[in-house]
Amino acid sequence: MLHQAFTPSGKLRASINLGNPILANRKADGTVFGVSVDLAQELATRLGAPLELVVQDTAGKSVDAVKNEQADIGFFAIDPLRSDGIRFTPPYVVIEGSYLVPQGSPIQSNAEVDRPGVRVAVGQASAYDLYLSRALKAASIVRAPSSPKVVDTFFAQGLDVAAGVRQQLQMDAARLPGLRLLPGRFMAIHQAMGLPQSRGESAWSYLKDFVEELKASGFVATSLARHGIQGAQLAPPGYPPAN
Repeated sequence: MLHQAFTPSGKLRASINLGNPILANRKADGTVFGVSVDLAQELATRLGAPLELVVQDTAGKSVDAVKNEQADIGFFAIDPLRSDGIRFTPPYVVIEGSYLVPQGSPIQSNAEVDRPGVRVAVGQASAYDLYLSRALKAASIVRAPSSPKVVDTFFAQGLDVAAGVRQQLQMDAARLPGLRLLPGRFMAIHQAMGLPQSRGESAWSYLKDFVEELKASGFVATSLARHGIQGAQLAPPGYPPAN
């Protein structure tokens, strides 16, 4: 009965978000890889079910796939606006949200971003978009189609700040001249697994225990190391409380 809660189609359908390079990427031959893929494959193996990757280019589409039960599990940043229809496990990694500015910008700290006239580029429906939509009171938000397109939008529209996962912004700064990251972080992003709320308490409890076991056993840390992911911290046991 528990397995049926995860695999009503006979397969474990995992929604994979390519918009966050910490979670997943695509090779030149089209193969999708990353820590979220490793977690999905391990869960499918334990359930004795084939794995189907439902690949999305943005977090918003990945969330919708699980909410609409077009996927059985997903990998998301925990946010209250995503909890309607999705139940999250505790996080498996914590990553940083950072700001990127032009080299000559007068903005020197995160606190200086939220000022009148400052325009901030952010990936639509990303964790950063959801958070900054609540947190920024004076600055305005300009939404890019996806998180990997944030810096392109930032340049195309002559914006003041780009917001996103630190690792993505570091890659953009390395390939494009005249940019610098602001020190520190403006938010901590708790990356968790999630499943449709309709799947019930037993399925959620199984998934929660699965995540905690793979953190404690070293599976998550090994996966991050194998894929060359730096800057992502293993989440402490059971933190923060899942919804």
